[in-house]
Amino acid sequence: MGLIQEKNRETVREAFATLTQPVHLLLFTSASSGEYSELAQGLLTEVAELHELISVEAVDLVTGAAQASTYGVDKAPTIVFLAGAERADHGLRFAGLPSGYEFASLVEAIRLVGGATELALQPATVGFLETLAAPLRLQVFVTPTCPYCPPAVLLAYRLALASPQIRAEGVEVSEFPALGDRFAVMGVPKTVIDELVHVEGATPEPLLLEKLREALTAEAVR
Repeated sequence: MGLIQEKNRETVREAFATLTQPVHLLLFTSASSGEYSELAQGLLTEVAELHELISVEAVDLVTGAAQASTYGVDKAPTIVFLAGAERADHGLRFAGLPSGYEFASLVEAIRLVGGATELALQPATVGFLETLAAPLRLQVFVTPTCPYCPPAVLLAYRLALASPQIRAEGVEVSEFPALGDRFAVMGVPKTVIDELVHVEGATPEPLLLEKLREALTAEAVR
């Protein structure tokens, strides 16, 4: 029996119908992650079977340490979303098993990277990103049971696709409790910008933009 219910397969196929370029899912796994890496690989394999433009590659975090370092990956399972035939890296990551509501984050990330949907960012956000000269890292902490988490993850992904200075990572916090403790994640979604600025809840785009500006200021005085 597959991980994706049969009744959902056609819906996902339809979601992928407008993909315009290849999407390569580079999955970093590890034996220490228990069943999560195995389940993630199985899930991504089933997803890739739903459209010819989607491919999957699994790399062990230990034996593939050099490749993991190239992509800045230090935990498993982690998905790196790569775009086009050249497998361009736009900084989109998901750490953990994208199950429950986070399956929607996986599907929509593929659609974004594969050109099936518009970024649809507000003019003020676009203007800010065009002038951004310093890198910013967004970590969005989520759980599979949170219906408000996928929009927060996808907003971060849209920012990353719009700017080479942004790196966005969804983090399934129950799989990485040490990170949750480090950033005092008491509820989800929670977005942490450059480990300096914390944003609670499903943040509207204008408020997240304000927090990005706040992070730049905090970086300047650190």
